[in-house]
Amino acid sequence: MSSDVQAIDFMYYVSTPEFIERWNRAKEGELLCRMEKAIGGLPSYGSIERMIAQMDEAGVEKVLIAQCKMWSYRRKWMYMDTKLEEVLQYTEKYPGRFDGLAGYDPFHIRESLDEIEAAIIQHGFKGVYVHIYGFDIRLDDRKMYPLYALCEGLDVPVSLQVGHVLEGMPSEMARPMYLDRIACDFPRLKLVGAHTGWPWVEELISVSYKWENIWLGIDAWMPKYLSPPILQFLNSRLGQDRCLWGSNGLPWKESLRQLDELRLKDGVKERLLRQNAMQLFKLRAETASQSKARPAQS
Repeated sequence: MSSDVQAIDFMYYVSTPEFIERWNRAKEGELLCRMEKAIGGLPSYGSIERMIAQMDEAGVEKVLIAQCKMWSYRRKWMYMDTKLEEVLQYTEKYPGRFDGLAGYDPFHIRESLDEIEAAIIQHGFKGVYVHIYGFDIRLDDRKMYPLYALCEGLDVPVSLQVGHVLEGMPSEMARPMYLDRIACDFPRLKLVGAHTGWPWVEELISVSYKWENIWLGIDAWMPKYLSPPILQFLNSRLGQDRCLWGSNGLPWKESLRQLDELRLKDGVKERLLRQNAMQLFKLRAETASQSKARPAQS
């Protein structure tokens, strides 16, 4: 069972009731695709302690909380604007269970870079997460290059959702093949293609095979729906140390149960669930095992 491996979820959002209420209000007037309607909204927990209890039940040791920023393609405003303080409420109170990923706004580059630098240097955030679609620019657009230069210099990963998007935005801006040019220009920058890259799965696999600094995230998909090329890549010699597990808000326990049924090769599951994320994001296992659900001392 997956419970023998304490998993690392590299992709999650702020899920306090206050944040989710604000998020649901912001969605009013936006275009909703049929899959988003079927799935429903982001998960909400009555408290962070309740969230941790579900993590413990599922066997999830640590979750990376993204300071996600989504620009509305339809109405032209930042309708998901996660504040730094909203992530800090997780990472500062429970440093062994949560780490932060800063967010990027390519329309306010200088201000955004200053905040990212503060999040990483002052608050110990482990990288940056980018949701590019509503901004209507490609991943390799010139507005993105200041971010890549900063993160290469700080030696922290940039996680980018690639493939289709469930919000009412064009998906073309995040084709995984755009990572190829970024890797050419920033060969020391660690890049994560999150959300599997579907329907351009083989593009993401291609660049992950090609480059030493690109990882593939299987987040946002329940394992039973992963395409055969991804499963083959997971089990391959060059793929097993380049894949990351995450939930993107999907149920941890069921996701891990389905993962057990994939019958991955020996050692692959541990790399996918834990080792790859620990190494890529430079996480500290001993902090998590010692703190469990105990808050940090003030």
